[in-house]
Amino acid sequence: MYNFDWPWMFLLLPLPIFIYWLSKPAGLSQQQALKVPFYEQLESIEFDSSAAQLNSFSPLILLAFLAWVFVVMASAQPRWSGEAISIPVSGRDLMLAVDISGSMETADMFFAQDAVDRLTAVKSVLIPFIRMREGDRLGLILFADHAYLQTPLTFDRKTIEQMLYDAFIGMAGQKATAIGDAIGLAVKRLKDLPADQSDSRVLILLTDGSNNAGINPVTAARLAKQIGIKIYTIGFGADEIIVRSFFGRQKVNPSKDLDEKSLKEIAQLTGGRYFRARDTQELLTIYQTLDLLEPVESDNITYRPTKSLFYWPLAIAFFLGLVVFILAKSRSSGSKHLNLNNGKGRNS
Repeated sequence: MYNFDWPWMFLLLPLPIFIYWLSKPAGLSQQQALKVPFYEQLESIEFDSSAAQLNSFSPLILLAFLAWVFVVMASAQPRWSGEAISIPVSGRDLMLAVDISGSMETADMFFAQDAVDRLTAVKSVLIPFIRMREGDRLGLILFADHAYLQTPLTFDRKTIEQMLYDAFIGMAGQKATAIGDAIGLAVKRLKDLPADQSDSRVLILLTDGSNNAGINPVTAARLAKQIGIKIYTIGFGADEIIVRSFFGRQKVNPSKDLDEKSLKEIAQLTGGRYFRARDTQELLTIYQTLDLLEPVESDNITYRPTKSLFYWPLAIAFFLGLVVFILAKSRSSGSKHLNLNNGKGRNS
C-alpha cells in the first residue's frame, strides 16, 4: 500500500501558475529614446520572433511544470507500507552463561561423526536454541578466570549468535572457572526488571568444571533467589574416554572436576533444574526441554514494514530539470545564431 506522510504538500502544485499570474511584465517607456524610419518593420519582426519563441518554448514550460509536480510529490513523503506482521513477545529476559575455560578445549564430543571440543559442541546446539527464542530478550555471558558480559539483553538474536560463534578458549582466561562471578554478573543485569515481570528472569548456566575463582556460586545464587531469578544449570562433559598411554588403552574421566553438587544446589535454591549432558545429543535434548519449560508466550505485537520512496520522484524531477536546462540553452544559442544571420542579410 502506498500513501503520503504529508499530503497537504500537494496544495503547492498551483504555485507556479499563481506566480505567473501575479508577476507583471516590464512596461515600455511612453517616449521613445530613438526614432528610426523603419520602426514599424522592426516592431513586426520583434513581435513575430517573440511569438515564435513563446510557441517553441511551450513544451519546455510543460516539462518544467512536470518537474515541479515531482518535486511536490517528493516533498509529500511517499511511503510504501507492507502487510501487517505479527511478532510473538513473551517479555522474558533470558541470560545465557557459557564456560570458555581451558577445560572446554577437551575433545570428548562428537558432531556429525567427527570428534570436536566441548565449546564447538556447545555452539552447535546453543545457536539453534537462540534462533528459536523469537520474542525473548537474550544476553550472553562468557566466563573463565573472570566473567564478561559479551552481549547485553537484546532482541537482536543475530548479534547474540555471532558473539557466541566468535567466542574462543582463552579470551576470558584459561586456568580458572568463575561460576559465582557469572551468576553475580547475571544478577546485576537482570535485577532492574520491573517487579510485575519478576517471574520472567531466567539464567541458563553451562559449565564443565567447578568454581575456583571469584565469589562463591551458592552465595551468588542466594542473591539471585532474593530478586526472583530462576537458574538452570548444565554440567557438560563425557564421563569417560579411552586414551592410549605407555601402559596401553585406559579409561579416564574427563569430567572428574565437575562440581555437580554445587550446580544442583544452585538450581534447587532458585527454583530451576540441574541437567547433565554427557554428549551432544543429551545437550540438544536439554535445550529442547528448556524450550518447553520456558516457552515463548503467544502474545503478539503487529507492525507494518515501511519504506520511504521520496528519492524516486526527486530523481525524476532532477532529470526533467536537467532536460529543460539543456534544451533551453540549445534553443537560446540557435536563436542568437539565427538573429545574427538575419542581421547580416539585411545589411547586405
